[in-house]
Amino acid sequence: MNDPLRELYQEVIVDHGRRPRNFRRIEDSNRSAQGFNPLCGDQLRIELRLADGVIEDIAFQGEGCAISQASASLLTQAIKGMRQEQALELFTRVHALLTEGPSSQTPPEALGKLAVLAGVWEFPLRVKCATLAWHTLRSALQGGAAPVSTE
Repeated sequence: MNDPLRELYQEVIVDHGRRPRNFRRIEDSNRSAQGFNPLCGDQLRIELRLADGVIEDIAFQGEGCAISQASASLLTQAIKGMRQEQALELFTRVHALLTEGPSSQTPPEALGKLAVLAGVWEFPLRVKCATLAWHTLRSALQGGAAPVSTE
């Protein structure tokens, strides 16, 4: 990744880490899940309102490093209004980007604003920070009752 692009990505991560979007509760949520990253200490709760297969609203709460907060913030912005199946498909694509790096199957530019997460895979210790929100989302969408752990 070239330096100006990397700098832009870092700025977006820092911005979302410091001022996360959709950091709140949803009083009438009908799906939720909790996630923990014991390695870094990140913990979050995702709440969403699913109606007729569409994610009408989504929010999160928790604490953790800038990457976990930014990933959760970007996730909530990206999937609000999506159908459940679309969100699960996006989980697969983002997870591949974060764990395997950019590829022809998962080019960062195909993920829109989520492309800012592309550089995380270069830092193996930070991948679990970035994937925590996504695993927690998947659990919430699938009705999982047990807390999600990155370990």
